[in-house]
Order: sequence, then structure tokens, then C-alpha cells
Amino acid sequence: MKPTDLFNDLQSKVSEALRNSPAKDIEKNVRSMMSQGFARLDLVTREEFDVQSQVLARTRARLEELEARVTELERKLGAGTGTPTGGGGV
Repeated sequence: MKPTDLFNDLQSKVSEALRNSPAKDIEKNVRSMMSQGFARLDLVTREEFDVQSQVLARTRARLEELEARVTELERKLGAGTGTPTGGGGV
């Protein structure tokens, strides 16, 4: 018998033993308990996280744009109301 045949035979016997054992039920119960635990943690999916990251990036870009506009408007407002500097006061 070849080593690969021996390995495949052993693998099939182990798989069959696991199918016929309580291990499958234990695995199902553990998965169920983990799912319930994760549900209580209020986790988000990767897709939801990625969407919110994109929203945040757009919001940051818009905020920077608005800050630049405010700075420019403040600069223009300051230049338009210009106060005389040093020209012989009263």
C-alpha cells in the first residue's frame, strides 16, 4: 500500500468516526453558543465597517474643504474692513 493510500484511508476512517461521534453535536453547539455571544457583542460586518470608513473619509474631505473656504472668507473679510495702520491719529 502506498503512503498516500494509507493517508487517504486513515483520513476517511477519522472522518467517519467523527461523523458517528458526539463531536459533530459538540461542534454544532459550540458554533451556536459563539454565534449568540457575538450577537450580544454588537459587532458589525466587514462590509458595514468599510462603508462607514468611506463615509468618514468623504466627511473629512468635505470638512477640510469647508475649513479652507471659511479661512478664505475670513481673510477676505479682514482685508475688506482694513484699518489704517499708523497714519497720524487724533
